[in-house]
Amino acid sequence: MKSATFGEVFAVREFRVLFGSFVLLIGGDVIKMLALSVLVYARTGSPGLSAAAYMAGWLPFILGGLFLLSLADRVPPRALMIAGELVRAVTCLVLAYAGLPVWGLLALVLVTGLFSPVFFAARAAMLPEILPGDAFVLGRSVLNVASAGAQIVGLAAGGAFLGFAGPSGALAVTAVLSLAAMVVLRVWLPRRPARGADQETRGSAVRETLRVNRRLVADGRVRGLLLAGWLPCVCLAGAEAMVVPYLGGQGQAGVVLAAAAGGMAVGEFAVGRFAAPAVRERLSLPLAVLLGVPWIGFALGPGIGWAAVLAAVAAAGLAYQLGLQRRFVDAVPEDVRGQAFGLQSAGLMTGQAAGAALVGVLGEAIGPGPAMAVAGGGGILVALALAGVLRPSPAPQPVG
Repeated sequence: MKSATFGEVFAVREFRVLFGSFVLLIGGDVIKMLALSVLVYARTGSPGLSAAAYMAGWLPFILGGLFLLSLADRVPPRALMIAGELVRAVTCLVLAYAGLPVWGLLALVLVTGLFSPVFFAARAAMLPEILPGDAFVLGRSVLNVASAGAQIVGLAAGGAFLGFAGPSGALAVTAVLSLAAMVVLRVWLPRRPARGADQETRGSAVRETLRVNRRLVADGRVRGLLLAGWLPCVCLAGAEAMVVPYLGGQGQAGVVLAAAAGGMAVGEFAVGRFAAPAVRERLSLPLAVLLGVPWIGFALGPGIGWAAVLAAVAAAGLAYQLGLQRRFVDAVPEDVRGQAFGLQSAGLMTGQAAGAALVGVLGEAIGPGPAMAVAGGGGILVALALAGVLRPSPAPQPVG
């Protein structure tokens, strides 16, 4: 396969539109969840409820992924993405100014979050349609780098907005960013039809989602690629969840988590830019192993400097997923590609939440540092167990 370049990727107008709206989405979401967490803490004084508020936007992914993902192939993608931005904007304005009780705030975030996997799936499935071949993998790399950067900028900007305008003002800023993204998508993204050609013969969205999920998971090739995308990240999320208790302070933990985001961005850029497609796929196994190795060093109790270095090196291993992307697109049928990408992201979000919870329980028993080391060791074992999937099959040799 011919290697693509970042210049070729950004030369595609539709990708530029998706990229711009994606940066607005990620930055806005970070500000939203930070502001909601601060708002809940200010009202209740409860660290537990504050943490629950911060995670509330991701928890519905499992339900939306199980029951609603078929909408990603039944509704035109531009309409879904615009609807997602509108829902986000209205939700933020209600959170900021409706005066809801805390339980109402959390319930609103949970209910509106049920459709988040569908909105994400519409964007992800559109990427291979506008970026063929290796350009698709580079496009995913660019979006991953942008996600890491937007998270860092979003946290910094969110802190500034919170100090200047309070949580309600920060939520209003997120609403403005969502409305801006909605305008960008509506004006500059061309309309594409829904992927499913037989929509009129299908049943309800829930039944169709369950049917296609079973079909995807029953396919050994797709199932292996899904597990390879999920399980190493479960261990990474578990280790990262222990950073705050390990360092005993939000400020120091923020430095380490920012270093991890930077390491992810560097790894994604380096592998996407400098590795040829075949090399990128061969790197999947060693990079997945790298995802776990540095966390073992936390058993030695490193200070904040070494902790940041270890976290950055570990997160750079997330570039292993670039070697899986082409094979995943090839493995799933085109008419359910949206649901397949949605299942991939929903399982990833759910697995990360489960990993954080499991390693959190372990941290209570043996301490944060040892728990991070165990999570790293688990990540290495998972990567080795998935070696058959992570290591690409050799290309068939011509006969004669």
